[in-house]
Amino acid sequence: HWKHGGIVGVFGYGGGIVGRYSDVPDKYPGVAHFHTVRLNQPSGMYYSTSKLRAICDLWQKYGSGMTNMHGSTGDLVLLGTTTPNLEPLFYDLTHNLNQDLGGSGSNLRTPSCCLGKSRCEWACIDTQAICYALTMRYQDEIHRPAFPYKFKFKFSGCPNDCVASIARSDLSVIGTWRDDIRIDQAAVKKYVSGEYKPNAGAHAGKDWGKFDINKEVINLCPTGCMKMDGDTLKINNAECTRCMHCLNVMPRALRPGKKQ
Repeated sequence: HWKHGGIVGVFGYGGGIVGRYSDVPDKYPGVAHFHTVRLNQPSGMYYSTSKLRAICDLWQKYGSGMTNMHGSTGDLVLLGTTTPNLEPLFYDLTHNLNQDLGGSGSNLRTPSCCLGKSRCEWACIDTQAICYALTMRYQDEIHRPAFPYKFKFKFSGCPNDCVASIARSDLSVIGTWRDDIRIDQAAVKKYVSGEYKPNAGAHAGKDWGKFDINKEVINLCPTGCMKMDGDTLKINNAECTRCMHCLNVMPRALRPGKKQ
């Protein structure tokens, strides 16, 4: 039994704390207050083990010890604390751990991004740099709700959209390329012959039969812009919608263009 919301927070901030109270506090005094604290995650959600231990130790001290890694909006979510513990928790987070609160309520929610060029070979833009720059630029909008409704930025390095920016944000930024898909025809032949496993071997544990480039790639192209001319793969790049399917199936043969 939860009463969702409530006027609770830390000094100077209007967001970052989601007030939750039991509507039967006499029956369950241990969770009479059970506020949620949202922490701004680093770009790409990179953490050191020492930082995670420090956050968990602090949450064990001031809260329930339960966490949500991560919320669908972003943020490292700390579940369950009381009103008197909010200010000391906030002080230790900001002064000792160099960690800030994220967004909640009718404000700019914490921007989030994929790993980008730090790890992903498909990334066409530096998602971490963009996410960090806009997070720092819009600190006031993140921490002090002034909107009629929440607003979200999400940044994906390529059209695979691993942070679901199209589905889960109001302003979606997705990296792509302007020139032609790069084709390694020798590698295409190795996929066709079975020397290279499709999908980077992700489905190698099951017997799907011999790889069929027409069935598994060309016929699944949403715009029909691909064809085999003898043993040569050809792509009408003007019709390509960047769905990424062919690149995901044959990553050693196909690459995004260079003009990204």
